[in-house]
Amino acid sequence: MDEGNRGEGTCLLHSRSSELVAKRRSVKNLATSSWFAEELMSYFLLYSFVFLISVVNCFAKDILEFKRCITDERGDTLVSAGSRFELGFFTPYGSSDGRRYLGIWYYKSNPSTVVWVANRDRPLAGSDGVFKIEDDGNLKVYNGNQNLYWSTNIGSSVLDHRTLKLMDNGNLVLSYVDQEDLSEHILWQSFDYPTDTFLPGMVMDDNLVLTSWKSYDDPAQGNFTFQLDQDGSQYVIWKRSVKYWKSGVSGKFITTDKMPAALLYLLSNFSSKTVPNFSVPHLTSSLYSDTRLVLNSSGQLLYLNWDDHKVWSQIWVEPRDRCSVYNACGDFASCNSEGGMACKCLPGFEPTSLESWNIGDYSGGCIRKSPICSVDNESDTFLSLKMMKAGNPDFQFNAKDVFDCKLECLNNCRCQAYSYFEANITRQGGIDNSACWIWSGDLNNLQDEFDNGRDLNVRVAVQDLELTVRNCGTCGTNLIPYPLSTGPECGDPMYFNFNCNVATGQVNFEAAGGTYKVKFIDSEARKFIIQTKEAGDCGDKNWINKALQLNQSSPFHVTSWCNFKETNPEIFSLKTSNEVEIGWEPPLEPTCSSTTDCKDWPYSTCNTSKDGNKRCLCITNFHWNGWSLNCTTDHNKEKDGRGKTSFSVIIVATTICIVLLIILSCTGFYIYFSKTGLIERQVNPLWTQKAGETAKKI
Repeated sequence: MDEGNRGEGTCLLHSRSSELVAKRRSVKNLATSSWFAEELMSYFLLYSFVFLISVVNCFAKDILEFKRCITDERGDTLVSAGSRFELGFFTPYGSSDGRRYLGIWYYKSNPSTVVWVANRDRPLAGSDGVFKIEDDGNLKVYNGNQNLYWSTNIGSSVLDHRTLKLMDNGNLVLSYVDQEDLSEHILWQSFDYPTDTFLPGMVMDDNLVLTSWKSYDDPAQGNFTFQLDQDGSQYVIWKRSVKYWKSGVSGKFITTDKMPAALLYLLSNFSSKTVPNFSVPHLTSSLYSDTRLVLNSSGQLLYLNWDDHKVWSQIWVEPRDRCSVYNACGDFASCNSEGGMACKCLPGFEPTSLESWNIGDYSGGCIRKSPICSVDNESDTFLSLKMMKAGNPDFQFNAKDVFDCKLECLNNCRCQAYSYFEANITRQGGIDNSACWIWSGDLNNLQDEFDNGRDLNVRVAVQDLELTVRNCGTCGTNLIPYPLSTGPECGDPMYFNFNCNVATGQVNFEAAGGTYKVKFIDSEARKFIIQTKEAGDCGDKNWINKALQLNQSSPFHVTSWCNFKETNPEIFSLKTSNEVEIGWEPPLEPTCSSTTDCKDWPYSTCNTSKDGNKRCLCITNFHWNGWSLNCTTDHNKEKDGRGKTSFSVIIVATTICIVLLIILSCTGFYIYFSKTGLIERQVNPLWTQKAGETAKKI
């Protein structure tokens, strides 16, 4: 760095030091002079002046003046007046490749808590970085070869008297002083160009955007941004171009993900009016001096506070779990934040893309198995869901009662779902208006077992729910398939281990060891998942069997246990739970009292079986297939009712075919080459001679 770019105090020190050297050389001559004492006093004053200049340069570290610079090699930094923030070059904590950035962090934080980065997308490769107010008045970051890595883009006719100051609130301000009226004018400030951190003093307006780091040790722009939405009524986190989370709006069907008043007060730079809350102190800006809002690389927005233990404690976070992500499971699919199975299609729906669904990508959601409103109102029914969270309805009106609300939906072929809110009698004797919410578009943001959730009635085709007369129907978001039974009127009596809580829509599995919540039922795979209450040895199957107490005569058996696996534990911190997967054996023929009970099972009639019970027994030339739940003429015991040969049989058959093909191919090649004489010409003459002698002896 040339001498012209050094700080004013440094340049002055060099000037004064040169004078001192010259003075020293004449000391001996002055000693013989009569005014020696006077010269000695001048030395003292000069050294005092230099010392004061040095002190000024040591402690005035919050300001960088015009054409002055900060260099990485010398470890130069700016420190705010109150020693709260520091600006300089740094390498991200955890990084090992030596990338260097110009940034601002909390003073003396270890590891450095970085709140702003200048050259986030173009790091320096070494420690030769220089930060300065350039001749054109812009802030710029160079390397030792004068390659530009970052710059502001401001223009002004006034270049002189520009200064850069690091404020105690973490704001880096470039300004100039008008020489006529000595007023200060801000040209640029870092608060208008944040990275991933919102600090007290900023204003979250239409122009401000927080952008996450690419990873915990890479400040480059990541996949997530946080900003106000277009109408300015909600805050939104975007994952690239996809809405990832949004703050709730009160006054709709249900208020969810609502930001606390304290946080809204911070985002408005303490200008918004807050609702009085006597359980918390009155909000003032002084309460926020040790707080910050950060959008991390995983897409979570965290509100943090520097507590009495000198650590950053989390006050608030969103999305707080996987179901807080905007439309996490896609349309017509319900999310559950507690179980290992994140999403499931509502009864009467199926995955839009089964391939994506099987690999854990639920964003495509679900589609109807059959269209609604295809014939008349009687062709549709409603799936009754309890304690549900859902996206905002399309419109609302005052209904006389729940039947009026239901009829309004049935008479509108565009209606996908409705929810009715019963009127309450007020203390003054009046009656609140009853509300009927209607959804005419696809249902999104569905979540079951939601605290303070509401009843939701989803329109489905009758044929997609009533598969057989013996089917137990639906309970909440679960379809109870045959042979599982919740009562004597449906299912198979041998499988009567389930009950449905109509009030909550919760299915429970009753075993000898207790009652357990059913999280998911997969009718195709003939298995269901329960959530155990005991916190025993999760990896011990003996403990699982002992807890459930399933005897050998039970049609149920444990297939896997404790399969709770969060796909990305770094994103969400969920409470752990013990989950057990249970399969069921194929049932015997359905029980019956008359032939009418067998109409759902063609080629069967009601007769007495070998066990003495009356069952729907298959007629001659048909036999019962418990996998497909019907009478079939296929006697191949290795196939299930869907006509799919077991995987082990496929492997064995394929292996045998390959071996036979190799043998046949080798035999064919041998015969061909024998006839053409190629084999004889290739035979060793010694072998041929010995073969001839042997033939003669014979």
